[in-house]
Amino acid sequence: MNDIPASRSVIVERLMPHPPEKVWRALTNPALVSEWLMETDLQPIVGHRFNFRATPQGGWNGVTDCEVLAVEPMTRLVYSWSASGEQAAGGVRTVVTWILTPTDGGTHVSMEQAGFRPQDEPFFQGAGFGWRKMVAGLERVAGEQP
Repeated sequence: MNDIPASRSVIVERLMPHPPEKVWRALTNPALVSEWLMETDLQPIVGHRFNFRATPQGGWNGVTDCEVLAVEPMTRLVYSWSASGEQAAGGVRTVVTWILTPTDGGTHVSMEQAGFRPQDEPFFQGAGFGWRKMVAGLERVAGEQP
């Protein structure tokens, strides 16, 4: 029996003291996303192809190609995530899903990056650490909005 799962997910959940509208804006406005995640040309329109850009590091070339797969305003955003580089055998191809749920006094935010293969282990480990930091940044940027 093989104990290695076919794919793995990174899940980060956080209760933010901001209304869904502020969190959604920080999640979908390219200028705001660039403040907490990476430079991007994201538009919350199904089928929109965009990328995230950062300084190359650790075998990653600094570019993540994405496509918006689903949009439910103020509630759900889903996009593909394809990173490449010399250490990403065949590229790291995953799906990122954001779900916003209104709560008393704020928003429950759930982020899942799904589809990491066994050979993606270094990227899976990095994503686990990175997304916690990035979601904290999302909360900060959402709170700075009027």
